[in-house]
Amino acid sequence: MKGERPFLTAEWRSLAMLNYVVQPDLIAPLVPPGTEPDLFEGRTYVSLVGFRFLRTRVLGLGIPFHEAFEEVNLRFYVRRIERGTVRRGVVFIREIVPLPAVALVARLAFHENYVAFPMSHTYERQGDAQGIRIAYGWRIHGAWNRIALVCSGSPELPREGSLDQFITEHYWGYCKQRDQISLEYEVRHEPWLVWKAERAELQGDPAQTYGPSFARALGQEPDSAFLAEGSAVSVSRGRRLPP
Repeated sequence: MKGERPFLTAEWRSLAMLNYVVQPDLIAPLVPPGTEPDLFEGRTYVSLVGFRFLRTRVLGLGIPFHEAFEEVNLRFYVRRIERGTVRRGVVFIREIVPLPAVALVARLAFHENYVAFPMSHTYERQGDAQGIRIAYGWRIHGAWNRIALVCSGSPELPREGSLDQFITEHYWGYCKQRDQISLEYEVRHEPWLVWKAERAELQGDPAQTYGPSFARALGQEPDSAFLAEGSAVSVSRGRRLPP
């Protein structure tokens, strides 16, 4: 919101994004009141996203040992009309971080489904803009899971009207609270450059993390996958929508 001090500022970097077409009824129970599913060419998407939080500040303050960490989240897309303007947003199904304190603050501030598991990431780059290999891992019930991408070439801004643009340019977040009232918050960042993935994979047992219904969807090949460079971001305080 204009003139409002951000609740959180950070850099989101090296976003590995695997995007899956799913049946609409899979996400229907999770759509927050006051929003509707946001479709791309009539199809419903969920995205499995791994990235790095860097230079994290809460209300302008950095917390020692909590400024840089990984996150992996599963999300889908919604839209809401506010005074004739379409607000395109994201709903998070589950968000994984390695730091229990970060998960606790996110649950309290935004009522998001954050959990804390041991995590890791690798990033390998050969040459100036060639041969990028990136992976994000998390350990649950003693077993490691991992998403990984291989990319090459130079990054570009997504083409207007493309799936890459649809996935990366949702600038609002929504979540359903226990009293069936929705929380809305703004996420500001510049458009991201992206590399197309030559290879993308999800390793492990997604049922342990996301349950059997989403595991079936994630067991298929992603409809698309890419690596987004990322940027500085700011996240506003959440506000409750009118019932």
